[in-house]
Amino acid sequence: MASEGFQFKQFYIRHDRCAMKVGTDGVLMGCYAPVPDFPSHVLDAGTGSGLIALMMAQKNPKAQIDAIDIDEAAVAQANGNFAASPWSDRLHAYHSSLQDWKGAYDLVVSNPPYFQNSLKNPDEARKTARHTDSLSYEELLTHSLRLLSPFGSLAFIVPAEAEEEMRRIASTLLLPAHFSPNAGYTMAYNGAVFIKTKEGKPAKRAILFFRKVNFDSIRTSASYSELVLEDDKGGRSAAYQEITKDFYL
Repeated sequence: MASEGFQFKQFYIRHDRCAMKVGTDGVLMGCYAPVPDFPSHVLDAGTGSGLIALMMAQKNPKAQIDAIDIDEAAVAQANGNFAASPWSDRLHAYHSSLQDWKGAYDLVVSNPPYFQNSLKNPDEARKTARHTDSLSYEELLTHSLRLLSPFGSLAFIVPAEAEEEMRRIASTLLLPAHFSPNAGYTMAYNGAVFIKTKEGKPAKRAILFFRKVNFDSIRTSASYSELVLEDDKGGRSAAYQEITKDFYL
């Protein structure tokens, strides 16, 4: 990735003011996020440079996308990237945490901070972007559930070993009465895409999918798939090229 930015097919991302640069995790999250094809309202939580929000705007010309981040410099850069894109009228970034944000969304998507027990980075902004101190897994699920419209979807990427914990947390969620009119809703787990660097290696990441449902609703079974990023020569696999073909040059 270039130091100041990265060129995609339909937009350019500047990321020199962001703690976390454009990377594979964000690109894959944008590719797999199930943005509805109707005039939907989407939230990108922890937007950074605005990459995933821009991908959502490209995927659905009818979607209105809000993006939030607790890093003011990242919010300013995301708004700059939005203004320079073909979809500036549908994209807006705000300085806010997920915990404080209000609204109703058909899709919440996130490339959240996910390191829980690893050595902290001395760079404060990068540490905040990478570690769950500012947004725990339980907070991500609970506040996404609060913000989703009935039967809205949540998609996010985490280390593969966290998939079981996320399923466990989701199974315990039930919005209480003080979250009215959303009381009685929970998260149904729809499945995951496990991301492997090479065939035969353990998965490094998992993209997880949830849906907001009434607690009494019938649960649907989860489906699983995998994506291998590299072929046997170390280049992008055919599957990786296919999933990213609308975005990578």
